[in-house]
Amino acid sequence: MRIVYMSGPITGIEDYAERFEHTEGQLLEEGFITINPVRVNFHKVIAGATYEELMERCLEMIDRADVICMLDGWKDSRGANREYGYALAKGKQIIEEDHFGFFH
Repeated sequence: MRIVYMSGPITGIEDYAERFEHTEGQLLEEGFITINPVRVNFHKVIAGATYEELMERCLEMIDRADVICMLDGWKDSRGANREYGYALAKGKQIIEEDHFGFFH
């Protein structure tokens, strides 16, 4: 089974957790094992981790994935752009979610 890391906008997005959860469900239906950073980093956010500490953890999670899925709106996110560049440099397969929740 292939492992997919989910990347998308969080800062300034009110319903980001629901968006990540929805996409995670779709990826699970497609047979992927998912790494949802919203779920994984929840306790670190509550504990007051810095942005850089969270990003470092996210890049470590990308290292464990085969694929990175860019959620709709990722191009407007500084963190998601950083994750995209990192995944690209590591040779990860990159898929994108479009406005209708499909992947290409």
